[in-house]
Amino acid sequence: MPDLSPDAHSRRSRDGGSSAGWGSRRRFLQTSGAGFAWLAVRSLLGRDGVLADEPTARPSDLSLDRPLAARPPHIPPRAKSVIFLFCYGGPSQVDLFDPKPVLDKWHGKAIPLFKKEDAFFPDTEATAFKSPYKFAKHGQSGIDISEKFPHLARCADDLCVIRSLHAQSNNHAPALFQMNTGFTLPGRPSMGSWITYGLGSECDSLPAFVVLWDHRGGPIGGPQNWTAGFLPATYQGTPFRSSGDPILDLGLAPGVDAEQQRARRELLGKLNEQHLAQHPGEWDLNARIASYELAYRMQMAAPAAVDLSQETEATRRLYGLDEKPTDYFGRQCLLARRLVERGVRFVQIYSGGGVQQTSWDAHFGLKVNHDEHCAETDRPIYGLLTDLKQRGLLDETLVIWGGEFGRMPTSQSGIGRDHGPHGFTMWLAGGGVKRGMIYGATDEFGYRAVENPVSLPDLHATILHQMGLDHRRLTFRHSGRDMRLTDTSGQVIKAILS
Repeated sequence: MPDLSPDAHSRRSRDGGSSAGWGSRRRFLQTSGAGFAWLAVRSLLGRDGVLADEPTARPSDLSLDRPLAARPPHIPPRAKSVIFLFCYGGPSQVDLFDPKPVLDKWHGKAIPLFKKEDAFFPDTEATAFKSPYKFAKHGQSGIDISEKFPHLARCADDLCVIRSLHAQSNNHAPALFQMNTGFTLPGRPSMGSWITYGLGSECDSLPAFVVLWDHRGGPIGGPQNWTAGFLPATYQGTPFRSSGDPILDLGLAPGVDAEQQRARRELLGKLNEQHLAQHPGEWDLNARIASYELAYRMQMAAPAAVDLSQETEATRRLYGLDEKPTDYFGRQCLLARRLVERGVRFVQIYSGGGVQQTSWDAHFGLKVNHDEHCAETDRPIYGLLTDLKQRGLLDETLVIWGGEFGRMPTSQSGIGRDHGPHGFTMWLAGGGVKRGMIYGATDEFGYRAVENPVSLPDLHATILHQMGLDHRRLTFRHSGRDMRLTDTSGQVIKAILS
């Protein structure tokens, strides 16, 4: 397949002719100054192929007019779609999937591993805080799962639990950015954007990358968590609302029929194309044209995709629809299944919104916090995994569960836990990962990853690999270098792949 590493998008002026996009090249150079300014201009023109002896052809699968056209992967994929169940705020690994009996013995005593500089809040103590929950082994694999996930526990043999994740930041915003984009600073393309950039879309009537918010609000950083960054805007995530109509203004305006809407779209398309022909260097305009085309197709197809009333009563019960407290997250999970069923590449569902107790951020009452959020999500997640499996979709859908970090095993004010980025748990299911498996380990207190530690670049490299993308080849030239989701690190975790 064509290598995706060149900045194909920056060479768009070569596609329609070497000088058409620049007007008079001599006039441009005359007005661009001299000295270092000229060196910069010459570098840019050389990169774009304007000064090259032989123009560099654009890869055929990265056409401007169809930026979301499906493209062949680097390697045979194991998954076609990703559903990321994001527990915003940081779920506690030692209370959900990584039991630490030693905390019972050390409860109220200072543990030797604690470092004050690791804490985010000043009232975080060095004393061990035992879990208020009981654990049991489930399935033939014997995976330890907390009593707070009784429904999910029935899927234990489908889970690949990674207990040794570690992140760079103990602050929500940088940690969210790193989990979503690979970097702690904002502005980088999100994982969903990288995947859609690399593979395009298998559905031309729905966005390739969809984000479903919690009804209590979005995560810290908001759209920076699903931005396309320096990638073309076509690849950014599309938020769907968590209540009411998922997509606002999707229906036709009163008094406008389908033919009139088509005529309007065609006129708008012609005007935009004329402008683009005169300004071929404006990729954002091309993205806008593509978004108008997609919006029109969505008016025809999306209402059926988001209409949950088409589901059977048995399916609605499976996800916990029309019941408290599972209705909102059940709807998100069911909608995610309907979206990947129709070819959407990446769906990210946020559990928890706003700040503190409305998210999984259990500073001021671990038990109250996790009682609430586990009850909201346990049955819907079980329903999603069961439904995908029954429909033969789990093998080709990679489901991911986790937050931006975990929690410390020590006490905060005697009732909560502080942020814990040095050793936390995520699990994967489907999409070609091993089932009924535990990988990696934290120390006896659950404080730090000590066995088979997994960095976020390792996690990202593995997710891309399962989607058929080599993380080292999936690059985009920006600011003079080939950027990638995993930057200069990342190893595929081959031990967890089937």
